[in-house]
Amino acid sequence: MFVDLHLYGKLRKFGDLPGDDPVLQVVPDAGETLASLLERLNIPPAEIYSIFLNSKLLAARSGMARWIGYQQVRADPFDWNLKVPVKAGDRIGLFGRDMAALVI
Repeated sequence: MFVDLHLYGKLRKFGDLPGDDPVLQVVPDAGETLASLLERLNIPPAEIYSIFLNSKLLAARSGMARWIGYQQVRADPFDWNLKVPVKAGDRIGLFGRDMAALVI
């Protein structure tokens, strides 16, 4: 089973994705975290503006993140500690810095 990694904006360059499909399917390693997955795929967190895990906001750089009304993975959406476990079946949405307007 896979982790579905949805890459938006300029982050698509990290996926080598055909056509218009922004979804990269990755088999997670045992004990995988989001941090280790991004490292394995050579996706620098500095290029990410916001992250959604299973349709909930995990991390964002927007000062409006708390007020938008998204369900959140944790109380502090500005916490960029990405040592969050990921497992098969998870859906992760990564929005690049060029996609910031989508979450404001």
